[in-house]
Amino acid sequence: MTSRRKFLRTSALSLGALAFSAKSYARIIGSNDRIRVGVIGFSDRFKYSLLPPFAALQKELNFEMVALSDIWNRRREEGQAFLKEKLGHDVSIFKNNEALYASKSVDAVFISTADFQHALHTIEAVDAGCDAYTEKPLAETMSDARAVLNVVKNSGKIVQIGSQRRSGGNYQAAADFIKAGKFGPIVMVELMWNVNQPGRWRRPELVKGLKESDVDWVRFLMNRPFESFDARKFVEYRLFWPYSSGIPGQWMSHQIDTVHWFSGLAHPRSVVANGGIYQWKDGRKNPDTLTVVFDYGPENDPDSGFQVQFTSRFSNSAGETKELYYSNGGMINLDTNEISDKGGLREQEAAAMGMKPNLLPTMKIEAPKVVYDANTGSDTLTFAHVKNWMECVRSRKQPNAPIEAGYQHSIANLMATAAYWTGQRVSFDEKKQDIVAGGKVWKPFKW
Repeated sequence: MTSRRKFLRTSALSLGALAFSAKSYARIIGSNDRIRVGVIGFSDRFKYSLLPPFAALQKELNFEMVALSDIWNRRREEGQAFLKEKLGHDVSIFKNNEALYASKSVDAVFISTADFQHALHTIEAVDAGCDAYTEKPLAETMSDARAVLNVVKNSGKIVQIGSQRRSGGNYQAAADFIKAGKFGPIVMVELMWNVNQPGRWRRPELVKGLKESDVDWVRFLMNRPFESFDARKFVEYRLFWPYSSGIPGQWMSHQIDTVHWFSGLAHPRSVVANGGIYQWKDGRKNPDTLTVVFDYGPENDPDSGFQVQFTSRFSNSAGETKELYYSNGGMINLDTNEISDKGGLREQEAAAMGMKPNLLPTMKIEAPKVVYDANTGSDTLTFAHVKNWMECVRSRKQPNAPIEAGYQHSIANLMATAAYWTGQRVSFDEKKQDIVAGGKVWKPFKW
């Protein structure tokens, strides 16, 4: 049985193992053709955040949801019934992605599976000739990140990463302001994401009722080290490395993405991190409290750049979510959508050094305010992001959050994860495109 499981897992994950390819099956979509969409993983994220905008836009943009794949029998049944209720028609259900793609019934897919599966499921989709809306984090190892970047870039397929800030008018206005040189060089960024939710990422009733026969555990594991079935790790995967990095992949990935976008830098130069399981002693492995400090700047000029500080805790929600960008002339507050001269170089201090004051104008960012909760974003923001993807599937233009954005946030997330687990200052090897801790390439499954 063990050898059979290992064979199934290895064969399913070989990047060339699919019995079809984009060339053999991809349908040429005309401007008037209906685009057939499948769901890879019937998750709460898909159910409550991704489906509503799709349902609202499908008729206008000539899309139709036709299929759902999930390796858990409960999710298949719930998903089929829910989609029929919301969309008014039946969808075909499949026990796994191979069966879905072999049916040649879909042109595009939503991927909202477990964090560590996103990259490999995107590779499967693109190899099957499909465009994809892929939830973040894109990848939870650098080998997966490099593989999906290469496959997508060589495919001509439209892949939107679920970094929905990139479709927010306030973030776009802030990016334009900074890139136009009006803000001045970034000198510091402070990011915060705090909650006080005992049930966050925990589903005890679902865990209690789950049997191994209900799911395909081997397919769930994909390229992670083999271990015996564990209902908690299947349902509550965000609490357990290596199935999720937890805080970095779920929350930090959104905020660190704006740093790359606004600054034009692809990844940090170095990262340190500290934290632990201080509040929720429930058997989880990923921290419930985390502080990460990033150093950003050009590789050839270590004396220039800026720091980014990210903090997150599960034990007290004060502060909630914040994104604050500082320059010598003031700050951008993406919580209040304000640009101000707060903290800027004022006349008295400047004169003492024979300098001129440096103060930003005080002004509102001309875009709708985006209201956040711990579920990563407002409906309006997700609506805009899904709409952008659907329009790009039609136009074949690159979406707001292309594969490169996902690759870059994956580097930062994994550098933070490596720094936390090793306790070391972590850097990035440009030549190898890999993470270095203690002078060696980090091996994420071997500590």
